[in-house]
Amino acid sequence: MKLKEEKFDYYSETGRLVIRPLKKDDYENWLNEFENRDPSQNRHDQGKIDMSECTLEWFHNLVDKHQESAVNDIAHVFGVFRKEDGTHLGMVDFSTLARDEFQWGRIGYTIHNQYWRKGYGKEAVIGALNIAFKQLKFHRIEAHINIDNTPSMKLAESAGMEFECIRKGFIYENNEWTDHLVYYKNS
Repeated sequence: MKLKEEKFDYYSETGRLVIRPLKKDDYENWLNEFENRDPSQNRHDQGKIDMSECTLEWFHNLVDKHQESAVNDIAHVFGVFRKEDGTHLGMVDFSTLARDEFQWGRIGYTIHNQYWRKGYGKEAVIGALNIAFKQLKFHRIEAHINIDNTPSMKLAESAGMEFECIRKGFIYENNEWTDHLVYYKNS
C-alpha cells in the first residue's frame, strides 16, 4: 500500500506536546536544545554532541531529506515540541520495514537528556504511535532495543508496547552483530 498524500504534514498533539515534522524555521530552537544537552548519562546516551557542522544550510537540507524520505515512505521523522513554549525536546521516527500485507514499521525515539524523567518520552511515543497507526496506516510497529538499554525498555513498556523476543545478531553496530530486544504494538 502506497500512501496517497502528496505532502506529509502529519502531526499529533498530546496534553503537553506537539509531534510534527521539522520545519526550516525550527533551526535555532533545534540547535539550541542539542547544544544544551547534559553530559552522557549512560552508554546509549550521546550526551553533548559537536554541532559545529550543523549550519542553517545543513539543517535546511536535513528538513528536505526528511520530506523526501516521507514522500517515498522510507522514513517519517518528527520533532517533539513542548506545547507551552515550543521548546524542541527530541525526535521520534518511523522506518517502513514492509507495506502490502504487512504494514510494518520500526520506531526510534530520543528525548534530549536535559528533559529526562519528566514523562516526555512516554507522551511522545504514545502521540507518535497515533500518527503511525491512524495517519501512516501501519498495522505493526516494532522497537528494536539493545539488551542493556533498560531506560528504553521501560519507555516502550510504559507507552503500551509489549516484549516479543530477542533477535540474535540482529543489528550491525560497533563493528559487530548485536542482539536486540523486540517490543511491538499492533493497531
